[in-house]
Amino acid sequence: MPTKVLTLTFNPVQENTYVVFDAATREAVIFDPGCYTPREEEQLQREIEGLDLKPVRLVNTHCHFDHVLGNAWVATTYGLELGTHPLAVQELNMVPMVMELYRMPPVAAEPQPGYFLNEGDTFTLGEATFEVLFCPGHSPGSICFYNREEGYLIGGDVLFRRSIGRTDLPGGDHQTL
Repeated sequence: MPTKVLTLTFNPVQENTYVVFDAATREAVIFDPGCYTPREEEQLQREIEGLDLKPVRLVNTHCHFDHVLGNAWVATTYGLELGTHPLAVQELNMVPMVMELYRMPPVAAEPQPGYFLNEGDTFTLGEATFEVLFCPGHSPGSICFYNREEGYLIGGDVLFRRSIGRTDLPGGDHQTL
């Protein structure tokens, strides 16, 4: 397979962060960096450096707080713009308030997206192509990334093991999911 997927679990909610990389070029996409503490940021950086990866893209499948906690750090550390669906911006802007509700130290809603990803868009990583699928329900702006050739999906919280994602959070809709 031309790509490999590294899964890391971060923050008190135990969110999955994915680093997908091309085995030949070592270029990587960081999906949903949930790093909350400096220790978690260091762990992500150690993994990236240990595999000799070059992050080229920062993407959020959706912008619930647990998926965006490391966005600012990743953007600054690797000089990347954030890509997400346009409907996820409202979630992103609510992150400071949500953090307060969970009685967690606030995290700024930054960076704001530098570009948007919509249904039907594609991007490449080495020789692999990822198709953007609009999959609302867990959140209004949930998107998934399908690597058809290799047969896998980066789905955020749209799918769980043996289940669909939660729909009890603001913006969730069971019928839509």
